[in-house]
Amino acid sequence: MDSLTQIVLGAAVGEAVAGRKIGNKAALWGAIGGTIPDLDVFLRFFYDPLDAALVHRGFSHSLLFACLAGPVIGYLFHRLTNRKYSFRMWFLLWFLSIVTHPMLDIFTNYGTQFFWPFSWRLTFNSVFVIDPLYTIPFMILLISALFMKRNSKRRRIWNWTGIIYSSIYLIWGVIIKLGVYSNSDSYFAEAGIHPKRTMVTPMPLTSFYWDLIAEDDTAYYIGYKSLFTPFDPKQLEIIPKNHHLLKEMNWNGNSRIREIEHITNGFYSVEQHSDTLLIYDLRFGTTTTITNGKSKTPLMGYGFTTKEQKIETLFSHRTRDFSKIDFNAYLKKVFGK
Repeated sequence: MDSLTQIVLGAAVGEAVAGRKIGNKAALWGAIGGTIPDLDVFLRFFYDPLDAALVHRGFSHSLLFACLAGPVIGYLFHRLTNRKYSFRMWFLLWFLSIVTHPMLDIFTNYGTQFFWPFSWRLTFNSVFVIDPLYTIPFMILLISALFMKRNSKRRRIWNWTGIIYSSIYLIWGVIIKLGVYSNSDSYFAEAGIHPKRTMVTPMPLTSFYWDLIAEDDTAYYIGYKSLFTPFDPKQLEIIPKNHHLLKEMNWNGNSRIREIEHITNGFYSVEQHSDTLLIYDLRFGTTTTITNGKSKTPLMGYGFTTKEQKIETLFSHRTRDFSKIDFNAYLKKVFGK
């Protein structure tokens, strides 16, 4: 999830553990704990974008990391406060604020290596990385609680209401996704498509609108399903796979196909532009719906410049696409006309 959401979750956990004893400082330390796993983003300066994607949400997002960092940081704070508060309190504050970060990230499409050193990423792919319906009510409840007296029963109720709301919202997303997924084959059958594999992922900013991706031997078919309107097979987008373009790719003596397939979970397409191979990660969808059709390019991917042996992310080149965002049209697609 985005950094703000992780700060809110960490702060709420810190408040739940130690708010009555140390007041708003508990939320502050919890917020810091909730951001610690994402410090691995600084490792991107030491890797090319493809390897950086493999490293991100790895060890620092694992249960093992939380089990190591929790007691170490907890003991450090226990000593720095002259043992005024128990080691158990500090351990729980830091362990829980750190471990809930990757637990939340598991619900996003990128997932985490929660059971590192095993390489597979655990993901439910049921909430978009930025979802105001999750974050804003949670944040309002937390902030309201922090303005109350630390021994107030109402303070605990408001904070726990936020935690319970956030948990219910995540469960809701999983249930809705399973419902959409269970009907995905029938949706594509309406368009005469019988895929060998499908994926369902939430659309930007909401759990009411879903991206459905079907795969056959040569192409991907992308459709959209709102909870408020029927599936429309006429809206299907067709993206050729072009996986054959990677067969001859040799990168400083190494093939990168295995890493690409691992990162994208096999949902990727390839385009050749002069001396550059564009490899799109289709799990992040396209810009079609958020720009009302003004742009139809896949949102995320990697550019391999064969001449210079250089790899770069494509996200940073999407500024011109983002300038075409049409929120009014997007809301109509989400909630129906």
